[in-house]
Amino acid sequence: MIESGVQWLLGVLAIPKVGLSSVFCISFISATLIPMGSEPAVFAVIEANPLLYWSVIAVATLGNTLGGVVDYWLGYFAKTAIFPGLSGHWTARLQRIGPKSLLLAWVPGFGDPICTLAGWLKLPFWPSVLYMAIGKCARYMLMTVVLMAVPDGWWHLIGSWLP
Repeated sequence: MIESGVQWLLGVLAIPKVGLSSVFCISFISATLIPMGSEPAVFAVIEANPLLYWSVIAVATLGNTLGGVVDYWLGYFAKTAIFPGLSGHWTARLQRIGPKSLLLAWVPGFGDPICTLAGWLKLPFWPSVLYMAIGKCARYMLMTVVLMAVPDGWWHLIGSWLP
């Protein structure tokens, strides 16, 4: 039952069929607290159609930023409803730096909790979203430029090592 559901989801998000919508969905999901990477989808769509570079970057940034906004609101409402008294070293540092700390919202394993903590600390919403978007967009641009510089033969060699 679960396997068929996973197969269905993978079929729906198949890159060649839906492209930008799959990039949006995967980028959104990967920015929530679900551990998943959106970079392979972004790279695959850009590799398949380099003319879509800026469209893919924009859609991935939008999806990933909206996922970060979900994390922000989870933290915002969690503080009010569940844990009103949490404080510590990270909360003090984030409070001191403010929304600019969300430039690091793209860092794997670190970015999602920062977005949640920003909501927890009730950092100003729109500046937080702006810095989140800037950091996530810079990540996608840098990642795709680096990956596009790698020769295609190298990717095929790595693919041959996989089962």
